[in-house]
Amino acid sequence: MGERMRAYDWAKHPLGNPDQWPQSLKNNIRLLLHSGFPMFIWWSKDFFHFYNDAYISTLGIKHPAALGASARELWAEIWNDVGGIAESILAGGKPFYTEGLLLYLDRNGFPEETYWTFSYSPAFNDGGQVAGVFCACTEMTNTILGQRRLKTLKDIADAMPQVENLGQACQAACNLLAQNKTDLPFSQIYLLNRSGTKAVCLGKAGPWDFPKVVELYNKQQEEIWNKPMAEVMQFKTTFLVDDLQRLDLSDSSAVQKAAVLPIFRPGQDQLIGFFVAGISPNLLYDADYQNFHKLLVGQIATSVASVQARQEIIRQQTELKDLFEQAPVAICILRGPEYVIELAIPGICEIWGKKQEDVLGKPVLEALPEVSDQGIKELLDGVVQTGIPYVNKELPLQFLRNGAMETVYVSFVYHPFRNVLGKIVGVIAVAIEINEQVEARHQVEAINQELLAINADLDNFVYAASHDLKAPISNIEGLMETLVEFLPPNILHQDEVQQVLSMIQASVGRFKRAVADLTEVAKVQREASEDVASIYLPEVVEDVQLDFENTIKAAGAQIKTHFSAEATVRFSAKNVRSIVYNLFSNALKYRSPQRALEITISTQATPDYIVLTVTDNGLGMRAEDQSKIFSMFKRLHDHVEGTGIGLYIVKRIVENAGGKIEVESQEGKGTTFQVYFKR
Repeated sequence: MGERMRAYDWAKHPLGNPDQWPQSLKNNIRLLLHSGFPMFIWWSKDFFHFYNDAYISTLGIKHPAALGASARELWAEIWNDVGGIAESILAGGKPFYTEGLLLYLDRNGFPEETYWTFSYSPAFNDGGQVAGVFCACTEMTNTILGQRRLKTLKDIADAMPQVENLGQACQAACNLLAQNKTDLPFSQIYLLNRSGTKAVCLGKAGPWDFPKVVELYNKQQEEIWNKPMAEVMQFKTTFLVDDLQRLDLSDSSAVQKAAVLPIFRPGQDQLIGFFVAGISPNLLYDADYQNFHKLLVGQIATSVASVQARQEIIRQQTELKDLFEQAPVAICILRGPEYVIELAIPGICEIWGKKQEDVLGKPVLEALPEVSDQGIKELLDGVVQTGIPYVNKELPLQFLRNGAMETVYVSFVYHPFRNVLGKIVGVIAVAIEINEQVEARHQVEAINQELLAINADLDNFVYAASHDLKAPISNIEGLMETLVEFLPPNILHQDEVQQVLSMIQASVGRFKRAVADLTEVAKVQREASEDVASIYLPEVVEDVQLDFENTIKAAGAQIKTHFSAEATVRFSAKNVRSIVYNLFSNALKYRSPQRALEITISTQATPDYIVLTVTDNGLGMRAEDQSKIFSMFKRLHDHVEGTGIGLYIVKRIVENAGGKIEVESQEGKGTTFQVYFKR
């Protein structure tokens, strides 16, 4: 500005040549020219204008003509606001200071909304008289607009969690936007229909009637938003409408522009609607204004997605509840440390002898106080703490049913219930009441006590498993397949749905494997003597080894064999193979990751037995566990699949044929099994 002042033809100006100016004016001009803070001087009764470089942005298109101009003419649009103050100071009045004063400046071709913090103070001539006004100023427009817009965003964010549907969400947002008419003279929120062919207005603010439905692909419809929305759909960016004057907007004729912005699903580029916002005629549609609109759209998109998610969750919960209520087994979901009953289908309520409305939302021990001393809480705690499902095929429980305590026998599974992060937050229980089966078994026990004493641990369970669990399991599996077939892909792939389906499918799989293994146990006794023949053990070992060829190679296992001259036994061919297969399989499954696997198989003849020995250098086991591994459903390791019934079957096969099986093991070293085939 110093160079511009020197180049100015002051000889033609009323102030004349600078050589004739008062020294005080020169000093004040020198002061403001060397300051980085916006300053100006209005000199003489005509308020001739001098300013520095920092003040140029305030002038906009008025620069450079503002230099030397009379402030009365230069700022004619605000002279009613500030002229009286300047006249008062020039007349000897007090200095003036204000913060955040609203002034509509015509500096960009329209009356622009601006805010200022400034001071007016007297400027003296060489004689000490007031000859002008000195001003230091700061524009606060961005700060005040930012605060106003931030409040609008906060109001919407605070209000959205209270709405229940999309219509409420969109209209509530527009109602809040209407409180900021300065930035948003009008607004509309349009959401796409399912086919994406129509945009439906679900929220609006402003006194004008815009179309409620826009046919996006209807070229014959010439509504105001057709073209803008088509452009937004194609390019997925903001479209500026600058010809609103062709609409009859009555009292809003000053609003000439609007922005049509795309609403995307959060985190995706999927268009779900449009946000239409009127643009203030008193503001530049600059980067800050545009960013405000984008933040609004983001907040609206988040609110819409949140409402849609809540509605979808409710719909899914309703569908799952309907599905569970049709299941042929009893199901309930217990959540939290108190095991609050979140879901209880009619089947489980029937077992409990309670109504749904009497148990839902209550901790299990509050809803069923009679089970507090029956170990249920401890079982649930164990599942949550270990993450290992608990299976009980027959548990007698006491329930208060029909006003009296009744013993109810149930076969059930407690499965850990995990959230989307994998954290265990509760337990899913799947149960079957087996009172009739247990009563029938008790009747059989009374008729044939000796037979049941021999086979109590087998028959008691096999009867229930083979006769009462297969049909429900098949029904569950069928229902699950039907559910997966008919669920829409977007619902099927929801994390919560996948989690529930996976848990149910896993439980069904375990039931089926257990039933299959137990069926084999039943066959062991029935078929023990059906196919007895002379069996050469080396041939059986070689045949089984071929079955595991791929597993052996994958494990890098080394197989060694040492067979005695006498290695032939009189035995059931199928059962011999089952024995060798089980022992070979266990050696491969429970190998140590710390060393290469070695398996040694040998035979030895004694006067009474042919002894088959299988030795490995795998994980081994503790001495106290060696007597437990032949029990039904006993498993020492759960890093591989299994039902814990294989060694039980082997032991029954051998003992039914007059033999025996022994084990020696050292944890971390390996295990040796010896099977004694009676000669």
